[in-house]
Amino acid sequence: MESLSGRKKVLEQKPMNFMERIYLPAIFKGMAITFMHMFKKKETIHYPEQEREFSENWRGMHSLKRDEQGKERCTACGLCALSCPAEAITMISAEREKGEEHLYREEKYAAVYEINMLRCIFCGLCEEACPKEAIYLDGPIVPADFLRKDFIYGKDKLVEMPINELEALKAVTH
Repeated sequence: MESLSGRKKVLEQKPMNFMERIYLPAIFKGMAITFMHMFKKKETIHYPEQEREFSENWRGMHSLKRDEQGKERCTACGLCALSCPAEAITMISAEREKGEEHLYREEKYAAVYEINMLRCIFCGLCEEACPKEAIYLDGPIVPADFLRKDFIYGKDKLVEMPINELEALKAVTH
């Protein structure tokens, strides 16, 4: 049968000589490679005791930022959810009530903000799309878990602590 492209290549197999038939050179070559690897630096990192160094553009877990006054920056515009190719972000917006001026910057805020970490591909498009610089992928590694529902992170896990609470926590620990 002739090939469709007309560029047929005929392969010729030459017979093996005696050394190739007994496979000893190939066995010794494989053993030499194995022996050389025994003296190389080990690539394994023992995780709990040692942490891997990450590059500058590494993307970790999401975090919702606060401004200098401790107010949430997110104004529930929904651009992060629209830009997410994996559709991992869901949010429900709400209007700010009287007396909540110290919590939120604008009249509209994200009442529910959830990220499904099993769907997230850590592409960073949500970070780029946010006009208020409210979301960053600067957190630690997403911890392992056993249940799927534990990988849906809400505002309780995503919003960073206010600066005054963080300073009080540092003062207590030191």
